[in-house]
Amino acid sequence: MRVPHSIRVAALVLATTAFYGYVGQLVPQKEVQPPQETTFTADLSTADMVTVGRQIMEGKGFCLTCHTIGKTGALRFPDLAGVDVRAKSRVPGLNDVEYFAQSMYDPTAYVVPGFPPAMPPINKPPIALSDQEILCVIAYLQTLGGTPTVTLQTKHHYNSGAAAPGGAQPPAAAPAPAPGAPQPLAVPKKRAQLGPAAGAVVILKPVVAHQAPASTPPRKERAAGTSARREGAACRAEACQGEGGIAR
Repeated sequence: MRVPHSIRVAALVLATTAFYGYVGQLVPQKEVQPPQETTFTADLSTADMVTVGRQIMEGKGFCLTCHTIGKTGALRFPDLAGVDVRAKSRVPGLNDVEYFAQSMYDPTAYVVPGFPPAMPPINKPPIALSDQEILCVIAYLQTLGGTPTVTLQTKHHYNSGAAAPGGAQPPAAAPAPAPGAPQPLAVPKKRAQLGPAAGAVVILKPVVAHQAPASTPPRKERAAGTSARREGAACRAEACQGEGGIAR
């Protein structure tokens, strides 16, 4: 008896679907829930911050996707067992709080030898933890080899705290002058003056042109007059000699 071709195709599809359904059930299933928003109150204790920090690392922060705690073998990122002991002396000049903050806000500032610089800043998307959430994570990390000391009021370089060691210091303010000392004169900056200010009184002085007096003849005319006077005097002298001769 020959089985029709369409029935054979349908049987193959059913067998394939059943096989992959069985294999899929062998894979561990994990239900992923959307991250829960944490409400912080002013009286949240350090112990409560440790609990919240562990929840953030397992959930919203995705920290344990790459990090491990107490495991060995081929790890993507450093194991976190006893990490607080190493954090206190990992980078010269940074204590454990500053080191943990740097590792989360600026993870490429220091990369543990043997591991790639692949961790993203967790205060930015897609993780985008708040400053308070990061403080809770720091509180939990301090329990891994040490004692938690942070609170929600703890300040560090990345949440408007003190400048990091070796960083540029802000310019110092000018000292206040001593009482009775002469005050420095404030020199106003030059500004482009396009015209008189509104309401200003402008006094215009008349411009007087310097002209030679009308009675003063030009230089050529004065020279001609002088020559004429000399000729007239010479003629009068000759006339006197002709009439009376040279006086004896």
